[in-house]
Formats: sequence, structure tokens, C-alpha cells
Amino acid sequence: MKFKTKSKVSCGIPTASMPDIVFMLLIFFMVSTVFKESNGLNVVLPAAKRIEKLPGKRDVAVIWADRSGRISIDDKLIQIADIEPIIRAKARDELHPMKLVSLRIDKDVEMSKVTAIQQQLRTVGSTALNINYSTKTAVD
Repeated sequence: MKFKTKSKVSCGIPTASMPDIVFMLLIFFMVSTVFKESNGLNVVLPAAKRIEKLPGKRDVAVIWADRSGRISIDDKLIQIADIEPIIRAKARDELHPMKLVSLRIDKDVEMSKVTAIQQQLRTVGSTALNINYSTKTAVD
């Protein structure tokens, strides 16, 4: 007597909809991801009655200065003498040359510190003379 062999049942995962799922996950992460720009220092910006927004944040070097005398560029604490070489390197960058320097300075910083920062920017030359002073909107 001959016995019939049972056919083996294959347990496979259907992969027909896998590209759809991967594509939806990709779009979800692209939409929901936020890139960290820079934290800078904890500063209280001075108030202004009329302000203008920058057209874009690309190719902008941001210099932070807080009331305790610390200065930061690209989330790194630096000395005043280090401003000139850093800004000069940013101005010479071939892929993204710096077009604007934005100063985010606490309202209680001594004017001598602001003047020292401006003097360092003057030594860089004409590329660092396009300066923006960041403020917040004044509430009347």
C-alpha cells in the first residue's frame, strides 16, 4: 500500500505591499523631522518697535553673547580673539560662503564687549560688514 505524502504548507510573509509601507514611513519621517540649528547662549534680546525678518537663515553666521561675558559661535564657547579666524573661514567656504553676520547679544551686555566683537568683524573685511542685530518685538 502506497501512502500519499502530504504537501508541505509554506508559511511566508506577503511582501507585495512592502514598498508602500516603506514609502509611507519615509514620507512620515521626512515631514516630522526637525533639524536642530543651534541653541546658542541664554540671552534676553533687546526690544524694538519695528523689526524685519531675515529672508533665510542659510549662509548666516550667528554670534551669541550673554550677560556673563561668554561668546558662542556654532554652539562653541570662544574668546573675542577667536572671532576673526572663525568668521574668515566661514567667508571663504566654497560650498556655502557666509553672506551675513547676525549678532544675538543680551540687552545687558556691556557696550565695550559689543565694540570688541565689531572690531573683530572689521578685521575680516567687507564680507563680515553685513551685520544684523537680532531683537524681539516690543510689546506696547
